[in-house]
Amino acid sequence: MFMFEGLDRRKEEDRVKNEGRLPPGQSLTLKFPVLHYGPVPPFNPATWDFRIWGEVEEEKTWNWEEFNQLPRASLVMDIHCVTRWSKFDTRWEGVSVRTLVEQGFIKIKPTAKYVMQHAEYGFTVNLPLDIVLQDNFLMATHFDGQPIDADHGYPLRGIVGAIAGREDLETPYFWKGAKWLRGLEFMPADRRGFWEQAGYHNRADVWKEERFG
Repeated sequence: MFMFEGLDRRKEEDRVKNEGRLPPGQSLTLKFPVLHYGPVPPFNPATWDFRIWGEVEEEKTWNWEEFNQLPRASLVMDIHCVTRWSKFDTRWEGVSVRTLVEQGFIKIKPTAKYVMQHAEYGFTVNLPLDIVLQDNFLMATHFDGQPIDADHGYPLRGIVGAIAGREDLETPYFWKGAKWLRGLEFMPADRRGFWEQAGYHNRADVWKEERFG
């Protein structure tokens, strides 16, 4: 059994490598490793909310029911962890920031250049606004047709990865999407998030192997 699993993994890794989809220094995994700092937070749908603030025309707060009524999006992409594993053709569902902006749910001021993802326990992740508005960034509620499990960020997490055939999209490492997401702060200038303050690369482009600052 384990021998066949190893053969399947190597076969898949050769396939995506030949397709130009395996970044340097990465190895394919058929599993979905769990990596995070600190405990898994509890979720209470009656008290959970999601906040938009900063360089926006109007601050917004949605409760869990309201958030789930926002326009939905689906996305298939490859995700690449800075710890050197990559998982391919992952399927996600959730809410696209780009769609919220295009449909007027969020009105960004011209001064907005960066976004800080705020998560439970004060955890933060920063990204340039142009990446948050790309097609490969999603605030995800579902993975592979099911609600995301608690270890992977239930009920909501930011996700960012590579869409096959879309070389125009910049692809950061997977830590640039925050688990247990609770809000987005639109900022005029960059501030480093939790892992960036700890020495991880600020931009984190997977194709340039921008792992550490």
